[in-house]
Amino acid sequence: MRIVASNQWRYFLTAIMFFTRIPVHFKNFDEADLNKSTRFFPLVGVLVGAVGALIFWLSNRLLPLEVAVLLSMAATILLTGAFHEDGLADAIDGLGGGWTREQVLTIMVDSRIGSYGAVGLLLILLTKYQALSYQMAIFVPVSMIAGHALSRLCAVLVMFTQSYVKAEGKSKPLATQLNVTELMIATFFGLLPLAFLETKFLAALLPVAVVWLWFSAKIKTRIGGYTGDCLGAMQQLTEVAFYVGLLASAALFAKL
Repeated sequence: MRIVASNQWRYFLTAIMFFTRIPVHFKNFDEADLNKSTRFFPLVGVLVGAVGALIFWLSNRLLPLEVAVLLSMAATILLTGAFHEDGLADAIDGLGGGWTREQVLTIMVDSRIGSYGAVGLLLILLTKYQALSYQMAIFVPVSMIAGHALSRLCAVLVMFTQSYVKAEGKSKPLATQLNVTELMIATFFGLLPLAFLETKFLAALLPVAVVWLWFSAKIKTRIGGYTGDCLGAMQQLTEVAFYVGLLASAALFAKL
């Protein structure tokens, strides 16, 4: 039992090491642990969202809500090293500028950001900022934690339902298919923060599902599966969809 718990802790630390800038060191790092850490990606989302929520809570005590939202967004971006935002920009560049599968994949690995990626990233960040700024301050922290956890679960679901399409890449060690147990663990942590929301706000899951189905179908059709950039894009797209869904849910139930 102690060995099993030790292994799970190691997998969680591996996920933190790969997806955040938090310094984590191993004496004998095994790349195979990265695949096994997939189950804890949503839990890393809880951690990232909690940091953003804390920064928002502290900032909002002295500053306007909009400024507090910006500072919380900056904190999460710094904590992750803009890992997912970079993936979003690369994925949009590839899908927007490439005609063939090979062209899409070639553009995605280009470190330079193109017009499609720049516009897409700007719109996503602005939408995220606006969607959080229009929420009541008391709801923003739990919304952020739930959004970060749920959106990372959406990325895990892509890994469960599709195949990695590149021979090499930063996400290649993650490419082994998840088993059902690992998916259940990821699902638990991805959905857990939703328990702290009012039931009416669960309607926000609808736009998340729509965006997940749409983007999953797009990458399946265009490149036959996913890359690391596609996972980052899915995380960003579904996170924003969740925040927008929260606003829509609040507006809908206010009229009933």
